[in-house]
Amino acid sequence: MSDTFEPQTYRVTRADLVRYAGASGDFNPIHWSERFATSVGLPGVIAHGMFTMALVGRAVTTWAGSPDAVVEFSVRFSRPVPVPDTDEGTEVVVTGKVKEVTADGSTRLTLTATCQGEKVLSLAQAVIRKR
Repeated sequence: MSDTFEPQTYRVTRADLVRYAGASGDFNPIHWSERFATSVGLPGVIAHGMFTMALVGRAVTTWAGSPDAVVEFSVRFSRPVPVPDTDEGTEVVVTGKVKEVTADGSTRLTLTATCQGEKVLSLAQAVIRKR
């Protein structure tokens, strides 16, 4: 493992939101109806927060080398991820760096996720168990 990981870029489309809604059971119209999303003050349809968190989790497990290496993972949602109704959708870019290696050999990461240059998560962090 290195001290940082290369930015991981994930494309998010409306089709991804439909699939996630089906898998999660979260059919809130802010995730599929432009009219509803804008009526409640959002910039348009937004990605599910947990979907965004899952993308960050994917980047962490890729860096760690195994999903079971992640022993703690937390984020705060700070900004929505607007997903335009285009084939390209939008992109979420995830980066991370080692904050510390603890006395027991675990690694604490600080994580950043951005969309269109804006941070969409705050206080994102993970702990990776010693190998």
